This record gives sequence, structure tokens and C-alpha cells, in this order.
Amino acid sequence: MPTKAIQDFLDNTLDDSVQQISGSDAAFLYADSPTSPMHIATLTIVEGSLEYQDFKDIVASKLHLIPKFRKRLLNVPMNLDYPYWVDDPNFDIDLHVNRLKLPEPADWSTLRELTSSIFSSSLDLRRPLWSMSFIEGLDNVSQVPKGSVAIVSKVHHVMIDGSSGVGIMGILFDKNLDDKNKKIPKPKPFEPNPLPDELNLLLKSSVGFLKNPLKIPKLLGETAFSFIKGNIKTQVGLKKPLKSSLFTPNTIFNKSVSPKRTWGTAILSFDRINTLRKIMNVSINDIILSICAGAIRKYLQEKEKLPVQPLVANVPISIRVKGEKQEMDNQISNMLVRIATHIDNPIERLEYIQEQTSLGKSRHKAVGAKALSKMADAVPFGLANLAAGLYSKYNIKEFHRPPFNVTITNVPGPQIPLYLRGHKILSIFGLTPVLDGFGLIIAAFSYNGLVSLTTTSDAKTMPDADVFARYIRESANELEELILAKQKLGTDDKIPSVNLKSRVFFTAFKKYLKSNPKLIKQHAGLYDFKLSNSIEKINYQLEISEKKLSFRKKSTAKPLVKISIDDEILYHLYKKNLLLDEVMIQDRLKLKGTKKNTDKLFKLFINFFDKN
Repeated sequence: MPTKAIQDFLDNTLDDSVQQISGSDAAFLYADSPTSPMHIATLTIVEGSLEYQDFKDIVASKLHLIPKFRKRLLNVPMNLDYPYWVDDPNFDIDLHVNRLKLPEPADWSTLRELTSSIFSSSLDLRRPLWSMSFIEGLDNVSQVPKGSVAIVSKVHHVMIDGSSGVGIMGILFDKNLDDKNKKIPKPKPFEPNPLPDELNLLLKSSVGFLKNPLKIPKLLGETAFSFIKGNIKTQVGLKKPLKSSLFTPNTIFNKSVSPKRTWGTAILSFDRINTLRKIMNVSINDIILSICAGAIRKYLQEKEKLPVQPLVANVPISIRVKGEKQEMDNQISNMLVRIATHIDNPIERLEYIQEQTSLGKSRHKAVGAKALSKMADAVPFGLANLAAGLYSKYNIKEFHRPPFNVTITNVPGPQIPLYLRGHKILSIFGLTPVLDGFGLIIAAFSYNGLVSLTTTSDAKTMPDADVFARYIRESANELEELILAKQKLGTDDKIPSVNLKSRVFFTAFKKYLKSNPKLIKQHAGLYDFKLSNSIEKINYQLEISEKKLSFRKKSTAKPLVKISIDDEILYHLYKKNLLLDEVMIQDRLKLKGTKKNTDKLFKLFINFFDKN
């Protein structure tokens, strides 16, 4: 009973408005430094002469819908635990919204310079972690009506990720042009709760420990187990361990960064990207990664800095569950993908990337995204903060290879036009933080039929970001030209050649798997069929997953099982003119892989041929 009484007392020490940040949120807080401010920004171009006072009144009227915009972080004494979000008793919107005039010649170049300057400065960690700069006088920016305005919004990454940032847009912007006639509501009164004292903050932090004192070892144990289990799952069928496949070269992007940010952007058509996706039977993300890889390859080649090994990209993945409440926090995990910068041919590069993303998704799913994200919560804040400081102070990055070379993130935005007081939002560009050892990040953001690919770097790593943006456009055009030419020549690889007699087998086999979801789960992975006839030998890849079941002309570098068989033999097996055991004994069907995987596949074949 005394224990329960203490517990009840601790639970009531602070009200519900005082919320502690998570370990994954804290990662962005203790990575913050004067040379690497950890905020996300957007540059939004608004058509026509939107009035500054109207904009400010709109923001003020919607602050109650974004509670963290009026909260600040409060540290636990001696940094013994993660900080807490608390109401800011001194909140003043004038400290967060300011008005600027674009300097002459008021063109795209000066807008980029002004945006870079705004983005380079840190947010004040003693106040709510956001700001908005209202920039007037866009008189000579190409493809933008004279007198339009730009809005540079900054929000610290401790508060949001890309997905929750899109949610903020949905609050601030209108979906209907007619909303311009509505009266802007007055701001709802803000009655901040008093700041908690240090003793109560320490007591609040002790609640979690008392509830679950074994949280750290338990969580680390669970995460380690799921990682080991996932690692085993993804390595079956491979002769070499995956460790060597994650070798990351050192590049000019993995040095110390300077305080001044540089950025450039390329705008592409979403429909054109989607057309390429359909032709090649890949994902939108695969196309974007391939376009970025082509630009990176050309950029490094021109500087004679292209490594022999392919660069590794960190690809953030949202782990928000469908239907989950849209909270303002970070719900992301990461996937590492080799982006084939060692391959010159754009189509071959795309095929390599598609294979890598498929393997990455398998690893990610096996480990469990939620398990990975929870690992951050098991690290005491003080230790993590100290580690981050030591990493930068002693230049530790110089003593080891980077875990990845570049971050490429893809955030889907609204595909309908948005408005501010009747003024159309023309375009939205996302700027993202860089830090020591990770000086290049490319953010793809889709809005109203367009995809902006915005590169953020620093003056030391990439002083010519506008040149790199041009390479992105050139890479996209080159990939499109080759894919459309390939389609015109009738070499679409999505389905096998009509000349293959065994085509009937694959049609029936896919139908059999689709009708048995349990089998798809049991046999998920990539399989390589090496078919031969009197003329040639052809490789076809069979991909089995819960989301995708495809068979296409392509070789697989590391399949679960490699199947070698004559086209005629496979046809007669399907027609029951031959027995499976007979073909195996005669060595006319060869299965190459681990015993576990080959046995599983052989059993699947037996069941299929028996029932068809």
C-alpha cells in the first residue's frame, strides 16, 4: 500500500499538459549545434500579393490546433532524463513571425540566398521551436507572378518529421478557393500552465523508472533478439554474410560541415515519374532514388571523386500505422540502400536499386521498425547528449567509415491545390538539416502534380548546389528517354517472352500463390529462374511478398533459391508428362541455395504440381 501511495503521488506531480519527449525525438535535440541546427524548413511560394497582416492573423487563429507551437522544452536538472514539453508563459507570436523584403534584383538567385541565410540560423531553444519569415517582392522570379510572396517556415526536428509537417500544412492552408471570403477568426485565448519546478520535474522522471526499472535491459534485449532473428531471416540462402554488402565508401559528403547552408531544387512532373514506374514495374521511390543516384554519379565524376564502390543512401521510412492519430512527433525508421553509383547505364542502375530496396524492405520488416525506433528510448539522455558532443568535438567521424553517404527522403504531399486567403500555393520545397559526417540530403516532396527534389548541403561540402540541381534534371531526362525507347522497341521486361513454352507454368503458379496467402508469407523473397532453350539462356526473377507477386525478365544477385531448368522440361512438368522426382534425380532441375530454402521450395513445387 505505501508503494501504491507513493506511485499515486508521483503520477499527480505534474498535469497531463507536461509531456516528455521520446528517445527518437531527443536524437534530433542533442545533435543540434551552432554549425548543424536540427530544424526542418519549407520554402512556400504563394501566388499574388497576400497581405502580411492577413497571414499573421491566419497563423494566430490556428495556434490552438498546433499545441506545440506554444510550448517550449524544459530540461530536467543535470540532464538526468529527456526534456519535457511545457507551456511557454511568455509566448509572443511577434517573436516567431517576421516580415522581410527580397533584395534586388528580386530573382530566384537572391531568393535562394535569403532562404539559405534564414535556414542557416538556429532556433532559440528557450522558446517554442518554430519561426516563419514572410518575404515580399518576388518581382523577377521566373514562372512566378510579379508581387508574389514566399514563406520560409522552420520547425525543429525534435517536434516533427516529414509526415507530421504535411499535417501542419493541412491546418494552415485552405483546400478551397472560396475560403478567401471567410472572416479570419480571432485567436482563442491562451492560458498557459505555470512552469513546473525542478523537484516536480525530477519526481515526474522517476515515475517511469519506478514503473519499469528493467525497461532499459528489457528493451535492449527484445530489440537485439528481433534484430538477430531478422538478420538470420535475411541471410538464409546467402553464401556470404550481409556484412560485406553494407560496405560504405568515404566521400566528399562525409566530412565536417560549415555553418552556411546551400540548396538547390529540381521540379519534375509526377505523371512522368509515374509512367516510368509503370513501364519498369518498380516503385516511385525506386525511380526517385535512381534519378538522384545518376546526379550524384555525374557530380562526383566531374570532381574525380567517384568511389569504385556504390554509395549507400539512408532512406527514412514512416512507421505511422494507417489510421493512427496524426501526432506532432517523429515516427520514422531508416533503411540503408546501395544506390548503384558504380553502374553507368541508367536502366541497369534502376534495376539494381529496385533489387536493393526489396532486400532492404525484407531486412526492415524482419527486424521490426517499431523495435528499431524504441531502441532510442533505452539510451539515457545524458549519455546520448554527451556522446553527441564528443563525436563532434573530437572529430570521431574521421576514424571510421560512415554508416551511409547521403540521405534521400521522399514525403508525399497533397495532390490538390492549396490556398492562403484565396492565393494559390504555387510550389513547396523542403529543406533538411545536415551535420558533421552527413553533409548531403535530398528531399523529394510531391504537391499538386509536381515533385520537387531539393538538395540541402553546406558551403564547404557543396558550394555549387545549383549545378547539382541541374544534374538531377538531366538524370531524370536521360532515364526517361531510355525507358521510353526500351518500351518502343518492345523490350518491356514485366512479362516473359511469348516464345517461352513454360509461360503457362508461371501464370498458373502465380494464381496458385495468390489463392494461398499463407504460402506467400511462408515463401516471401526473391527467386531466380535460369531458363534455357535451343537458342538462349534467360534469367527471370520471381518476387513473392504480401504486397507484390511478380515475374519478370531480370537476374537476381542474391536470390533465396536459384532454379536452373530447361524451358521444355518445365513445360512438361506442368503438363504432368514428367514427374518432379524423376527430373530431380536426372539432374535436369537444379536448386541452388541453403538446404532449408531448397527443401521448402521443392515441397512447394510438389504441392503445386499435385493440385494443378
